[in-house]
Amino acid sequence: MNYKLLFPTYRNRYLFVRRNLKRLSEERRFEKALNLGTGEGDYDPMISQYCEHLISCDINEQDIAYARQLNAGLQGVTYRVEDALNLSFPDNHFDLITSVDVIEHVGQPERMIEEVQRVLKPDGIALITFPSLDFPLTYDPINRGLSWFGKKRISQGAYAFGHDYLVSKTEFRKWSARHQLDVLIEQNLSGYIIGLLEMYWTGMVQRIFKANATNLQRQPDKGMALRPSTREPFLTKLTDLIIAIDHALFQRAAHSVGKGFIIKKKT
Repeated sequence: MNYKLLFPTYRNRYLFVRRNLKRLSEERRFEKALNLGTGEGDYDPMISQYCEHLISCDINEQDIAYARQLNAGLQGVTYRVEDALNLSFPDNHFDLITSVDVIEHVGQPERMIEEVQRVLKPDGIALITFPSLDFPLTYDPINRGLSWFGKKRISQGAYAFGHDYLVSKTEFRKWSARHQLDVLIEQNLSGYIIGLLEMYWTGMVQRIFKANATNLQRQPDKGMALRPSTREPFLTKLTDLIIAIDHALFQRAAHSVGKGFIIKKKT
């Protein structure tokens, strides 16, 4: 069972990618696609439905090994170990790139955007999500309060999950414009209700049970590590209801747990 789909923040990102890939694939054909930062490969069965060939990559060799095993039956999917800041692919290579909550881990976020632009074909599309610097107070009141007084943050809440930094939507737009990428869509992903429901405890659970909790290049094996399967839990229907209520109330709010962007390379 893919237990991650029970978490509204994760499910929200998944639905953002699936919904927009479905819509975009009705308008255009994606031949070569790249899933940049696949992690454990749980998005790949969905993404591969909307392209002819998917290359799925990550810097973590253990995650790639698991993803390759998990999706052994998928046709047209290739796994590779890659560094998001120094991709081995040629210029103008992919019609589509997806990257879900990766840019906040790479250390040089604008450099990753530069690489995305380089390997995208002209008029190519990228779907990118990231945890927002402008997160709701209900999600992480401690770090929000510390920021008001210029104090050092704690590695919990918005700064759990191996997040050394968060991404500003304003900075992301600047990076995109600087590297000839047009922003087509910007969307809030998870507002005040979801923030309240996931305040602190999700980061603690991930640190204990997720095999690669901080998304480093390598991590020691955990005896209690949980790995997802491709089966969707029945209770995701409840998660979807929570997401729908949160979206109806806070889709235009100034603060969100995450952001989803669709960008296009200029011709």
